[in-house]
Amino acid sequence: MILAPPEGKARWTPDEANRRAGRQVVKPVTPQEKVSAIHTLAKDEAVAATVTGDLLRRPTVVAQVKQEDKVRAVAELTRDENVAATVTGDLLRRPAVVAQVKQAERVRAVEELTRDENVAAEITTGLLRRPDVAFKAMSDDTARHQVNHAQVERGRQAREHFEDTNPAAEAVRNIDRSVEFLDQVTACHAFVAASGRVVPGMRDRQLSDDEKVLVHENVARVRATLDWIETAVDTGKVDVDGELARLLQGG
Repeated sequence: MILAPPEGKARWTPDEANRRAGRQVVKPVTPQEKVSAIHTLAKDEAVAATVTGDLLRRPTVVAQVKQEDKVRAVAELTRDENVAATVTGDLLRRPAVVAQVKQAERVRAVEELTRDENVAAEITTGLLRRPDVAFKAMSDDTARHQVNHAQVERGRQAREHFEDTNPAAEAVRNIDRSVEFLDQVTACHAFVAASGRVVPGMRDRQLSDDEKVLVHENVARVRATLDWIETAVDTGKVDVDGELARLLQGG
């Protein structure tokens, strides 16, 4: 073998000898020799980091990397929380990428992103402006209850703020009391007027037993309501006991 140098060569060179023996050469020629040389040089962590950074800046190089290797590289590079946050923000701005994320993963991502109350409020407001989304959301009993509760609470807070800060609050309270008084008088008048029209029409009419029971039940409700009104007028107390609540609900 020593007497027979490589074809086209007059004698053996150190690289030719190493190449024939399967060892690393000093001046790599083939792609595999170049890869081996890079691996050897990149055993130093600092060198490896610099080389990797340089290679990742070359789109044509990155395009030839296998998908699983790209995924592994991204996983390693995003171990740093700040890097991960930046990359995630960039990816979420790409509709084509988001479209490929599974629904369960999207839900989990939204839950994580909306842990901040301010973010959650802004997102929820935007979502409820979408009729289809709002309709589906209100199909959930808990969501609907929370929205109704929020509306009542917001109204209460707004009223308290008005009463605490607006000079016209006392006048409005007086008007409210007057309106409540008029509403009560109107309700009583409407009941008396309606009864005055309906009762005469029952002359000589024989009601069935079931009809009589139903009328008597409603009369009992009316009596209980009238007692409640008188108590409220005389004492200012509007509390409802269990029996009255049952009657008012038709129980």
